[in-house]
Amino acid sequence: MNCKVNKTLLYVFTSFLFFAFTTENNSKVSAQGFSAGDDIAVYDFDALEPLLYTDSDKTHIVNFWAMWCAPCVKELPVFREYAKNNPDVEMVFVSLDFPEDIETRLIPFLKKKGISSKVVLLDDPDSNSWIDKIDPNWSGAIPFTIIFNNKNRSFYERTFENIQDLESEVTKTINK
Repeated sequence: MNCKVNKTLLYVFTSFLFFAFTTENNSKVSAQGFSAGDDIAVYDFDALEPLLYTDSDKTHIVNFWAMWCAPCVKELPVFREYAKNNPDVEMVFVSLDFPEDIETRLIPFLKKKGISSKVVLLDDPDSNSWIDKIDPNWSGAIPFTIIFNNKNRSFYERTFENIQDLESEVTKTINK
């Protein structure tokens, strides 16, 4: 089961929250104590887009998720285990949560789940535009995962059920 995101509804809701709750805009929020030891950068789509491509043959996995999405949270242990077993794979979690929740909710959540991979937060209300730029076939539902290197790319609008499921899809993508 995916968390279905209607593109128009997401845009309206995100715009409302942006204008209702936006205070001073910081491009980075300190992530003191976050298990990866890194800041959680807040990106708009233009800043995020370079993370979705590579010139190398190194395998990359980018997962779009949110704390409020039950299927997203369910698959986090799968990604955590895969990252632990495959340190040569570049993994990035793109959170669709709210910037004002980074310190109070997101960082504690990531600590509790043992996530040590890179996490960025996408704060761009124009979801109708950026969803189609990522994959015109993407409905906007999350979790959504991209597996790629410089030769091959696959998109997954579904939950990875276990480590074997993810390993199988990575192997299929990279060996196309």
